[in-house]
Amino acid sequence: MHGLKTTAASAAIAVVSMALVACGNSGATDTGSTETAQSLADKTAYNPQQYNNIKDGGTLTTALDEIPPQLNVFHGPETAYTQILWNWYNPILITFTADGEAQYNPDYLTNVKQEMAGGNTRITYTMNPKAVYNDGTPIDWTALEATWKANDGKDPAYVVNSSDGYDRITSVTQGLDSHQAVVTFNGIDLWWQGLFNTLLNPKALAPEVFNKGYINNPHTEWGAGPYVISKFDRQNGIVTFERNPKWWGRKGKLDSRTFLAMEDSASLNAFKNGQLDAVGVGSRDRLAQVTGQPGVQIRKGPSLDISVFVLNGGSPILSDPRARKAIFEGIDRNQIARLTFQGLNYSADPAGSMVLLPFQKGYQDDFGKVIQYSPNQARMDLDAAGWTAGTDGTRAKGGKQLQVKYVITGDDSVSKAVASGTGAMLKDIGVKLDIQQVPASNFSKVIDGKQFDMFYAGIAQGSPFGLATICQLFCSQSQFSRSGVNDPKNDTLIKSVNTLPTPQEQYAKGTEAEVAAFSTYGVMPTINPPDIAAVKAGLANYGADRYFDALPETIGWQK
Repeated sequence: MHGLKTTAASAAIAVVSMALVACGNSGATDTGSTETAQSLADKTAYNPQQYNNIKDGGTLTTALDEIPPQLNVFHGPETAYTQILWNWYNPILITFTADGEAQYNPDYLTNVKQEMAGGNTRITYTMNPKAVYNDGTPIDWTALEATWKANDGKDPAYVVNSSDGYDRITSVTQGLDSHQAVVTFNGIDLWWQGLFNTLLNPKALAPEVFNKGYINNPHTEWGAGPYVISKFDRQNGIVTFERNPKWWGRKGKLDSRTFLAMEDSASLNAFKNGQLDAVGVGSRDRLAQVTGQPGVQIRKGPSLDISVFVLNGGSPILSDPRARKAIFEGIDRNQIARLTFQGLNYSADPAGSMVLLPFQKGYQDDFGKVIQYSPNQARMDLDAAGWTAGTDGTRAKGGKQLQVKYVITGDDSVSKAVASGTGAMLKDIGVKLDIQQVPASNFSKVIDGKQFDMFYAGIAQGSPFGLATICQLFCSQSQFSRSGVNDPKNDTLIKSVNTLPTPQEQYAKGTEAEVAAFSTYGVMPTINPPDIAAVKAGLANYGADRYFDALPETIGWQK
């Protein structure tokens, strides 16, 4: 519930805790009237301001659930928190408008040319000759080459977050000079603008460095941009950025930008006492505490997040797909929506896709084609799988109860309400939910270590091109899915989606692929929540901005 935008220069999808998703990342001014997903879909409210209309100076402080251990945005187990921090001190080449149109950052790119060559998409990137990493390494064609080589999925030594798109590149070569990169794809690539949004420093290309070099070490010298890290204290949960004296572009408007690791309950108090400048208020109680406060704007808009139940197929209790199927049949997604949206003057149908958001073209309720809420069917499935009800109602098999460890990270009220409601629904079919709460700072530890049977998390889209990351979501070798049940038999179908020449063909094939992936019963999308936050008046280029990515130097306080 910390009021932070999760989309990032890295267009890959990221995992985020429910403390961030459930309570909104940012948002538009709330009128008090009831909003629906449809009425909110096209709205933005982030106080857009031109660079010259932002004050020079000032500070911005917000909270994160954790300072993540892995700080390489391209690495497999990275999270949305990695992306948020990365964006403040690394190159950002391509961003998007609120409507999803690509924008090229002239501090890095002076020209981008798209053409077809022999039936293949070819993109020529011309780099700004002034662009260098903080360590003096030129940001030239070799930076794109390094980013491609690390992420194309061909070398298993690299543990990558997503190879989607990069795996379809056949070559990255020097153009007219070292400041020009020519990228050639195998066939047509519709979503190429979602690649090379940020870059890997060639110094980090060695697999050992790529995988482990950024653990608890942000390497500000390998970054570039208007800000550098001036303080990194993971133990005490503090990361501070200050202006980069080596930056060749427009200077950052803020004197400093600080992130503090905080539990949910602490973040709201910190905002109310002036320590934080923005905070998520996506629950009824939090919203009520800040509504009407002088100098505070309530901002509300659509988010790029999907809330998801994840079942750990590696857990002995959930290794049987029939048990996983029954659990999903026992959960009413409409009830999850009611629990989450209560008191927010907002309503929406359940989200049925992890690839496309409900307001995007091509969206269908793919999950609803696989699973329907039916406690009776769930009971029959469990009966057939040999799970029989005991005297206390909890099912057992081979002397072992059907008890599922459900872990909550953090102390936000929405996560607790969802856990309690889910426990009641599953009790009705004979499944006992063992709800365990751990500190928010344990988020990466819990999900990366798979220290759960069942987990409720969010996924944050990183670009307007949802289909572009379908393999990241569902391919069997993907590092993204913590369920561990994606079937290799579906890989060919999933990978075929992005080879098709038109969006319409990809939408149809994407639905087929997603239905097949959902049929492994590892993940269950529930809702696309709104973005709601309390923000100090005057904060510019920060809020519910749909696909818009504000460059760090443009975030600050309005004149």
